[in-house]
Amino acid sequence: MSMSSIFSRPRLVVKKVLARAQNEGDGAIVRRSIGRPELQNLDPFLMLDEFSVSQPAGFPDHPHRGFETVTYMLQGAFTHQDFAGHKGTIRTGDVQWMTAGRGIVHSEMPAGPGTHKGLQLWINLSSKDKMIEPRYQELLHQDIPKAEKDGVSVTILAGESMGKRSQVFTRTPTMYLDFTLKPGSEHHQPIPETWNAFIYIVEGEGAFGSSDSTTTPAHHCLVLGPGEGLSVWNKSSKPLRFVLIAGQPINEPVVQYGPFVMNTKNEIMQAYQDYQLGKNGFERSRQWYSK
Repeated sequence: MSMSSIFSRPRLVVKKVLARAQNEGDGAIVRRSIGRPELQNLDPFLMLDEFSVSQPAGFPDHPHRGFETVTYMLQGAFTHQDFAGHKGTIRTGDVQWMTAGRGIVHSEMPAGPGTHKGLQLWINLSSKDKMIEPRYQELLHQDIPKAEKDGVSVTILAGESMGKRSQVFTRTPTMYLDFTLKPGSEHHQPIPETWNAFIYIVEGEGAFGSSDSTTTPAHHCLVLGPGEGLSVWNKSSKPLRFVLIAGQPINEPVVQYGPFVMNTKNEIMQAYQDYQLGKNGFERSRQWYSK
């Protein structure tokens, strides 16, 4: 294990936030990292939730406009259905990349008994993309590129790592990598220099940025400063699993009202009105209820 980064300017941790568990309804526990008061957003990212849900809890019918939601299942399965008749179940290791665009109304509910866990990321869209038609990219675990080297394995949901590249089209350019490091291993991951980047630790603990940094345990979100890439070391006796997420900043005003994210207050009022009246993308919302 080398103790120095391969980067002349490694990205160091500039902020550390613990995602505390909150109860949301009967049987749902959500740990929000991005989207809490101390880390409102990290352009282009609006929210990251780690969820743990058992029936009868779930996320019943609700709207979205102006951004994308990416759901990555860590355990169990979730069934999704929307007002356009799209329905599907994502299971452990599967990912659903949903571009809400001008409007979607959907439900996300656990598929069967037991505990269902995953990560949901909200990625903003630029003003020119906020009102596009909704679309989905659904990937099964076996179809997501993976690579392994020297005790480090990676699943490439978006972007590229270890010479392998994801086929996901990211309208807002995004990297989303799921790493597992065996004890005693290290990894050095290049990240485009103009992008914002963060880490969310799923299990274990690691040293991020520099090898002498204090190790950070699970359920922490670490915001990375500028530099060429991330260096990480697992100095513990247990595996370390974390996601590295980075994206090109949009650099536009963010006005959010619950499930609507636009650029101005007027656009938010318009979104709310469209949803109430069933207009401009929400036409089907008035007579639709999930089954």
